[in-house]
Amino acid sequence: MQGKLSHAIAFIRSNTRVVRVPGLPLRMHQADELTPIWAATEKDLAASNIAPPFWAFPWAGGQALARHLLDHPETVRDKRVLDLASGSGLVAIAAAMAGAASVTANDIDPMCEAAIAANAELNGVEVSYAAGDLLDAPLAAVDVILAADVFYEQTPATHFLAFLQRAHAAGTAVYAGDPGRTYFPRDVFRQVAEYEVTTSTEIENTPIKTARVWTL
Repeated sequence: MQGKLSHAIAFIRSNTRVVRVPGLPLRMHQADELTPIWAATEKDLAASNIAPPFWAFPWAGGQALARHLLDHPETVRDKRVLDLASGSGLVAIAAAMAGAASVTANDIDPMCEAAIAANAELNGVEVSYAAGDLLDAPLAAVDVILAADVFYEQTPATHFLAFLQRAHAAGTAVYAGDPGRTYFPRDVFRQVAEYEVTTSTEIENTPIKTARVWTL
C-alpha cells in the first residue's frame, strides 16, 4: 500500500504545478494549462487507471470554507475535525492551519489520499486520511464535520444531507461550503459567510463565483 501511495504522490508532483490558492495563505498541487494532466483526455486517464482529477483543483465551495476557517479559527481550534469529500485536502489543510487538534480527510477517490498527503506536506501540516464511503458508517468521534461542494448531484446530495443531519443531531458542529449547486438544500442550512472566489473555467462556467459557508 505504501508503495502505491508513493507512486501516486510522484504522479501528482509530476503532473501538476504548485500554485498559491487565491485569497488563501496556502499552496496546492494544481492542474492548469501548463501541466500534462490538463491536456489528458478521459480516455488517457482511464488507460492509466486514474479517475478524472477532481483533486487537482481548488473548488469554489472549498475555497470559501477554507477562508472561513482561517478568518474564524475558533471554529476548529483545539477540536477534532473530519473533512468529507476532501479532494485536494484544501479545507482539511485550512483546518489544520487554524489550529485543529486533529484533522481527518475523507474521500472515495483513492488518488485523493496522495493529493492530500502531498498538499499537507507542502503546507507543513498533518492531516490523516480515512478512505471510502463514511455516510452509512457509525459517526466518527469528532467535534466538527466539514463538507464542501458535496451537493452537486441529487443522489449524493441526499446521502450527504442525511449524514450531516445525523451528525448534527448527535452534537457535532457541521459546516458546508457551497457555490450555489443545484441540489444544495439551503432551506435546511443557515448562512454564516459569503465570499467571491477565483475559479478555473475548466471546472466552472465563470472565473469568479460567489460561494457561501453554511451551518446546521
